[in-house]
Amino acid sequence: MRADRLLSLLLLLQNRGRMTAPELAAELEVSVRTVYRDVEALGASGVPVLADRGPAGGYRLADGYRTRLTGLTDVQAGSLFLAGAPGPARELGLGAELAAAQLKLQAALPAPLAERARTIQDRFHLDAPAWFRDADPVPHLARIAQAVWDQRVLHTHYRRWGGEVHRALHPLGLVLKGGIWYLVARAVDSADSTESAEAVESVDSVRTYRVSRFLAVDTAADAFERPAGFELAAYWGESTRRLDAVLHQQTADLRLSPRGQRLLPMRFGAAGVRALEAAGPADAEGWVRIRLPVESEAVAVGDLLRLGTDAEVLGPPELRSALAGTVAALAARYR
Repeated sequence: MRADRLLSLLLLLQNRGRMTAPELAAELEVSVRTVYRDVEALGASGVPVLADRGPAGGYRLADGYRTRLTGLTDVQAGSLFLAGAPGPARELGLGAELAAAQLKLQAALPAPLAERARTIQDRFHLDAPAWFRDADPVPHLARIAQAVWDQRVLHTHYRRWGGEVHRALHPLGLVLKGGIWYLVARAVDSADSTESAEAVESVDSVRTYRVSRFLAVDTAADAFERPAGFELAAYWGESTRRLDAVLHQQTADLRLSPRGQRLLPMRFGAAGVRALEAAGPADAEGWVRIRLPVESEAVAVGDLLRLGTDAEVLGPPELRSALAGTVAALAARYR
């Protein structure tokens, strides 16, 4: 186990350059004291790990030192062939490069690992888009991706719910979520700060844009500096948590039949699963009471109607009344 950790520490320093002991401890999920011991062990084995002191200090490998020992296990080698989904790579303009890279990797692997990688490709397939929904058209994705890579300013024409807007952006990263591409970018001109489902306002003007909503994209010649300390994964996690909190500001009190309990996770995803886990005991007919986070009243009515007669809204009174009014209007329409 320690040998694996030492190899991971060595590869972290090789791939990322200078890292502090706390950063290494976080990556390896060990204590800082353990990092100190592991660094000493690497040095004792002949690996030239240098320690730079001061505010900008940390551990690094001596200039020019690299190890060719990757220590790939059969599972790790196979997982590399699942890491690159061909559809998203093709949309980014990297389909041919991905195929070539996989061929080169497979040719370089020892025979047992190469065979396992081929078996994984035969038996597992990644399909990112959700069911029953066509993928968004993203004609500008490749250009946006190149601007992200080159750190070039983008002049964009963007369609949102309130109309269209021209915006200069510092593109910071791309995220594929549920088959939909999103651009994380800093708005250079912040005259308009209206939130929407496609451009969600964030702290320090970093926002999320749905790539399919870009009507035109032009790459400028001037470059920009990325915000100090910005991490795409950390931003995305915080952004999705913040959006969830903004959307789910109400809680519905429901009764669910046994069939409704089976439908809830399919209709409401993780929120439905959590609501069921906290449900009270079932009554004599198997119905349970739950508290379910919901969006605005208009959205909640449409969502809850999908449960049909297998759910009864007990509260809040305004939501129950709105649902009853919608059902009455439907009955009158089909009478």
